[in-house]
Amino acid sequence: MALRHAVLAALLDGESSGYQLAKSFDLGVANFWHALPQQLYLELTKLERAGLVEGRQVIQESRPPKRLFTITEEGLEELARFAETAAKPSFIRDDLLVKVQAVDSAPMAPVIEQLDERAATAAAKTDFFERFLRRLRGELDEDAFLATADRVGPYLTCLRGLRFEQETSEWCARTAAVLRARQSRQTQGGVPRDS
Repeated sequence: MALRHAVLAALLDGESSGYQLAKSFDLGVANFWHALPQQLYLELTKLERAGLVEGRQVIQESRPPKRLFTITEEGLEELARFAETAAKPSFIRDDLLVKVQAVDSAPMAPVIEQLDERAATAAAKTDFFERFLRRLRGELDEDAFLATADRVGPYLTCLRGLRFEQETSEWCARTAAVLRARQSRQTQGGVPRDS
């Protein structure tokens, strides 16, 4: 998947400035696609040149002008073509997992600390996703929302982000507990592994 498809999909929610798009990526899209603001601005320029988005300048009284972008008919066609292509399997690429893999021959304390930090971050993201999902649903329960909402894509991707963060928090907490117990046994046995 190219960044272009993630940007086009984000613009399905309506007209957006580059700044708003960057915020959208930070809050929702980041659970499945990471991009820096500079990458988004560059991609918007490319998409506009390709005719996949249309931009218009808006004059603001006390601020510099801004550009607002909307997806074009060609952009919708590009998303339709993308939807028809086979999805590639995903994979995990995470430096913390490499550290856990090597923890038997490296100091445990820094890895435990990083696991605790990751668990806390994932727990905070879980809270955010739960609040965001409630806000999207409004007064409806999840089944009613999914059956009747005009757009369910953002909700479904947010659900995936929620599950990912929940599992990450649980795995990190459990892994840190296992390593703490091993570290304690090694220290008690007179063979400290780490200081």
